[in-house]
Amino acid sequence: MVVKSELENLGLNCTTVELGEAEINEDISLAQLDNLNNALKKVGLELIEDKKSILVEKTRTIIVELVHHHDDQIKINLSDYLSKKLNHSYTYISNIFSQAKGTTIENFYLSHKIEKVKELLGYDELNLTEIAYKLHYSSVAHLSNQFKKITGLTPSHFKNLTHKSRRS
Repeated sequence: MVVKSELENLGLNCTTVELGEAEINEDISLAQLDNLNNALKKVGLELIEDKKSILVEKTRTIIVELVHHHDDQIKINLSDYLSKKLNHSYTYISNIFSQAKGTTIENFYLSHKIEKVKELLGYDELNLTEIAYKLHYSSVAHLSNQFKKITGLTPSHFKNLTHKSRRS
């Protein structure tokens, strides 16, 4: 809504505005581009024009949506899924992502999965077996090993700490 409003304020007609992307059917002057960039910065957004930066942002968005907003398991592995969604080879996507973010796609994906596990443990609505199933881990042991490797805590210890801090 904010992006669409700012584009209209600048007299630019956009055909679509989606998360992270706006399509404009006309040429935009450097002054308009500068004004748009300044207006977006005032509301905490930024204009990305570099194709590699756009690819990195799209990759990040796909992974975040996949982990935090999809209950369906993807039918292919993550590398094939990203290649298909972004229409680039996984090697290219991975190299660009690693250069820009200083971490691999796999580590970024795992850290988001562990954040989701923490969130679900905090809600205390699902047990660890249900969380492992929901996040498509092959087993509870696999989830627990990754959780401990990334956080330094077992899921049970994390859950106990979370509940103790809420009672205090």
